[in-house]
Amino acid sequence: MNSIACNNSRWYFGRIGRVDAEKLLTSAQNQNGAFLVRRRDIDNAGYSISALNDKVHHYRILTSSEGYFYLHENQKFPTVSDLMEFYKSQWKIFGFPLTKPCVKQDADEWERPREEFSLLKKLGEGHFGEVWEGIWNENQHVAIKMLKKDDMNVDMFLQEIKIMKSINHPNLIQLYAVCSIEEPVYIITELMSKGNLKEYLSGDEGKTLTITHHVYFASQVAEGMAYLERHKFVHRDLAARNVLVGEDLVCKVADFGLMRLIRDDVYNIRAETKLPIKWTAPEAANYQRYSVKSDVWAFGVLLYEIVTYGSDPYERMTNQETVEKVNEGYRMPCPKTCTPDIYGIMLRCWNESEESRPSFSAITEELNSLYSQYFYNNQDQGQKQN
Repeated sequence: MNSIACNNSRWYFGRIGRVDAEKLLTSAQNQNGAFLVRRRDIDNAGYSISALNDKVHHYRILTSSEGYFYLHENQKFPTVSDLMEFYKSQWKIFGFPLTKPCVKQDADEWERPREEFSLLKKLGEGHFGEVWEGIWNENQHVAIKMLKKDDMNVDMFLQEIKIMKSINHPNLIQLYAVCSIEEPVYIITELMSKGNLKEYLSGDEGKTLTITHHVYFASQVAEGMAYLERHKFVHRDLAARNVLVGEDLVCKVADFGLMRLIRDDVYNIRAETKLPIKWTAPEAANYQRYSVKSDVWAFGVLLYEIVTYGSDPYERMTNQETVEKVNEGYRMPCPKTCTPDIYGIMLRCWNESEESRPSFSAITEELNSLYSQYFYNNQDQGQKQN
């Protein structure tokens, strides 16, 4: 088949299965008569027409030994495009007219064909699925996060992706593209060479770092979160595992907005499975009330992770025990590797009153001031020793 005759058509959706085709056609954007052509997932060389008329109907496109395409043997066509042009006018075989191509969700320059990406190696697995290092168009190394649609609120996904596209800050991971037509959904972002902050801090290189480096990490995260704060965007899952480290110890916050995409019944505090409860503010854990101030609480826990070189918070406590203790007023004690200044910021982040917690803008200013102080003190000590 001449693929160009098909790939450039608005009604061609590539290799997707029946279930994905039905989800697309029955979305609120489509009405009866909407249709698409897909490459069948069970037979990569075959094609089907899926069309909506109260429910989704599927029609297999057959291929003759000579390479012609047909629904009925008395009408054969050299390309699928020719076949579709014929049946859009001669629609009685379907019993209803084919009026408009199915609306492609998020159909713009960000939606890319899956064929443009190659998976190289698995980098890890988190709350939202697997993360892979990949190559885009055979030359650009990228990170590819793979999400299952079964776990997602698809309508919310489309809204969040639109917001993620508009976000641009040097301390926030940059979104490059998405593949949202079939499963698993790909979210493609820039690749950071040193991996996530939690693993980096606990590794050989991370263990050599000083409190000055820790404050540098924290100030960068606060800068990125202050940007989200100004744009009234709530992260919901701020933690060291969701901060990535690159060359020159550049830190960027990742996965902002993804937790909002997960269906409510997937995250269950009682199951103690996926919900990152040890980073979750009391009002969010108890009443599912998320805000910038609940992100501030999580930042306090992230500070604890940084100064303890990636240690787990609330060690030896279960999720449920953590919630109960925090509700009773418990706060983690100051780690031995932490200065009073940094611990003071932690405690203010963990204020029971949401309104009394500092803003990310204020945290940024305080951390930048501390960084300058620690940096110049270290220089002075070095000069005295010389």
